Formats: sequence, C-alpha cells, structure tokens
Amino acid sequence: MDAQALGDALAPVNATLNATSTLFLLAGFAFIRARRIDAHRKAMVGAVTASALFLVFYLIRFGLTGSHEFAGEGLARTVYLTILLTHMVLAVVVVPLVLRLLFLASRERFAEHRRLARWAYPVWLYVSVTGIVVYVLLYHVYGYR
Repeated sequence: MDAQALGDALAPVNATLNATSTLFLLAGFAFIRARRIDAHRKAMVGAVTASALFLVFYLIRFGLTGSHEFAGEGLARTVYLTILLTHMVLAVVVVPLVLRLLFLASRERFAEHRRLARWAYPVWLYVSVTGIVVYVLLYHVYGYR
C-alpha cells in the first residue's frame, strides 16, 4: 500500500473518530444534566480519547498525503472553505480549553470547570461535527484534486 492509499484509508478512520467524539460529547452532556457524574466522566474521557486518537491519525494522514484541494466550485467551494476554516481555527482553540477542563476536573474545581465548559463544550462539539462534514464533502460529495 502506497502513502496515498494509506492516507485515503485513514480518512474514514478519522471521520469515525470524530463521530465517536461527537456521540461521547452528546452523551456526556445528557449525563451531566441528569446528574450522573460517573457516567459523565466516562463519556468525557471517551471524547478526549477519540479526539486525541483523531489528532494522531490526522497528523499521520497529513504527513503521508498533505492537504487536498477541494474539487467543488462556486458556492460549494465557498461553503466548504468557510466550514474548513472555522473548523481548523476552533480545533486549535479547543485544545487548551479541553486540557484546562481536564485539569479543573482532576482538582475537583467543579465550579470553574462548569463555567469553562459552558464555552468549551459547544466549540468542541462544533469541531467534532464539522470534521465529519468536511470529510463527507471532501471524500464523498465533491472529491479532491
């Protein structure tokens, strides 16, 4: 298997990891609303694990194949690039937020954790969902050059 084929094989793995992270995030939110603290903790550890694995596999895929030029044109290209740009910027922003949330939870500083999570959670959820959207548009709808 050459580098391009391996990179293309990693793309659906990454999309699956984003979807897994999304499901864990949604479950974690539902659990904390229901005051099921242990289930919330487990779901959020799952979300962190899926996101961290995504990052590792994404870097490997990028190292193998580089970036891909979106094949769509016109409005589709504008929409794709807007989603991609916001996804990339917020993906960078969310990393220190998640690390801070983990730190606060590990120190049982739950009031601070809760305040930060109100901002970090929607950003993290957006990054996970838009990662799937980018994958679908790039690999299944329009393709790349």
